[in-house]
Amino acid sequence: MIVLGIEGTAWSLSAGVVDENNIILIENNPYIPREGGIHPREASQHHSDSIPDLISKVFSNVSPEEVDLIAFSQGPGMGPCLRIVATAARLISLKLKKPLVGVNHCLAHVEVGRWRTQAENPVVLYVSGGNTQIIARRGNYYRVFGETLDIGIGNGIDKLARHMGLKHPGGPRIEKLAESGREYHELPYVVKGMDLSFSGLVTAAQRLYDNKVRMEDVAFSFQETAFAMLTEVTERALAYLNLDEALLVGGVGANKRLQGMLRTMCKDRNAKFFCPPNELMGDNGAMIAYTGLLMYRHGYETRVEDSAVKPDFRIEDVEVRWD
Repeated sequence: MIVLGIEGTAWSLSAGVVDENNIILIENNPYIPREGGIHPREASQHHSDSIPDLISKVFSNVSPEEVDLIAFSQGPGMGPCLRIVATAARLISLKLKKPLVGVNHCLAHVEVGRWRTQAENPVVLYVSGGNTQIIARRGNYYRVFGETLDIGIGNGIDKLARHMGLKHPGGPRIEKLAESGREYHELPYVVKGMDLSFSGLVTAAQRLYDNKVRMEDVAFSFQETAFAMLTEVTERALAYLNLDEALLVGGVGANKRLQGMLRTMCKDRNAKFFCPPNELMGDNGAMIAYTGLLMYRHGYETRVEDSAVKPDFRIEDVEVRWD
């Protein structure tokens, strides 16, 4: 079975094609703002302008007749961006007379991670621009055992990067600066049980920069604090749930320092640490395609009249009918 998946919950616009065993292709056309952060209206306009060429590239490599299913990111995400992708998916589905499946974006990160790493029943740390969650499966549903109380870690990193005059995306730039950090400056460490808060940490790091602390040391201090928080709650979830696998997913998961801290923690606990390849860490069409395939194989299909986007779609809302 060959599935076309279209992703566009925020600034990343992507299409991917997969079958049961392999990723056939991924085509990306992200929105990069000229300055500042992501504006939903501008991002959606970019998606609207770019999606015809994106789909044309896909169908120049894969014949439309070969595609058996159309999957799209139904939420959560920015409403204007989601609506562009949903409209395109409906059009392709109707034109090709192929079934349609709306996919939960967060679930797609988890399932493509499990697929490509062979993790069986992990605690999942999902870290991206808009989301920071600690997730594990219980019965036929994924449950969120902890999450950010304010902003996602990726959003926090981008806010700090913009404050220091760095262009979007801020994550790779902060990571590069942190590699040259020499001095740690204490910053707010806010963990409340299994939940986290990053807004105060961002404000304090911005203040360090305003007080002429070296950019490299600000980035280093921020990463060490934020990633220690994330590692702590992941370890607590492993202990609480008595699990021995940790899976890191989401765009921020590409950060080597975060991977290293989690890997060390898992080694100390005799647990296994997994993370998918970098091309699957950030938002991508392949994760939507693969999760759509799983869902369709297990009885899911979205009627066009039921395909409205869900900007607040929670992973707990999806019944998981597969192993």
